[in-house]
Amino acid sequence: MVKRLIMMCMVVSLTAPFVSGQLWKMKRYEATAAIGTSQFYGDIGGFTIGENALGIRDLTFRQTRFSVNGSFRYFITDNIAARLSLTYLMTHADDLRGSNNDGRLFKTSSFIYEPALLGEYYFVRNRERNSFLFQTYRYRRANRLRDFFRSVDVYALTGIGGAGYNVFYGNDKIQLKWDQDPTLRRSGFTAVIPLGVGAKVAIDPNLLLGVELAGRYALSDYLDGYTSEWSKRNDVYHTFSVTLNYRIKTARNGFPDLRMMRQ
Repeated sequence: MVKRLIMMCMVVSLTAPFVSGQLWKMKRYEATAAIGTSQFYGDIGGFTIGENALGIRDLTFRQTRFSVNGSFRYFITDNIAARLSLTYLMTHADDLRGSNNDGRLFKTSSFIYEPALLGEYYFVRNRERNSFLFQTYRYRRANRLRDFFRSVDVYALTGIGGAGYNVFYGNDKIQLKWDQDPTLRRSGFTAVIPLGVGAKVAIDPNLLLGVELAGRYALSDYLDGYTSEWSKRNDVYHTFSVTLNYRIKTARNGFPDLRMMRQ
């Protein structure tokens, strides 16, 4: 009897670290909702490249609009995730502040919907994902600062997406330009290349709160309904979002177990 007890203790002690290190596999899926701001960099508005290091001068409240996002994430490995994303945002471009405020004064607003397939690499992973006590709500935080850093994820993202755009507003000056040049497209669909970073902190075993900054390089120069002979690059936009992430239990067949979302 004593030998069996000793053997059981040895087996548990040897296998416990491995089992604990694989707890993340029990919840490989995350559903995400996000809301935030958008900023547009096109041919209307903004400063010329030589007058605007890193685009800092273009970051103004006048050009800021909103964005919303829904995503579904699957962790392929502990540090790599694939993500399906759908973003809807509004952009605004205005010559009132920038290099073209000397009489041109174009102004437009656009809606963009963006489906995307993204890859995420987590170069910082929260330790709580493999904590049995934390995952069973039995964890008691002792040092808030230390435990905060134990709960943080930091990641980089990239991938491929598409932007369906519609310029729904233009002032009188750009309307005149559109009438003169019918080649200026005001709606369409183009590919975009996302690149960004994000961070999340685990609030409880299923819920994570985060922030994300992601830029997109569009393979089109018409997202604001205008391009010119002096244009040197395609349009760019970025979003800054606050994210709410919910971890979903993995079923035995490997798919999300939606019946267990409350657990």
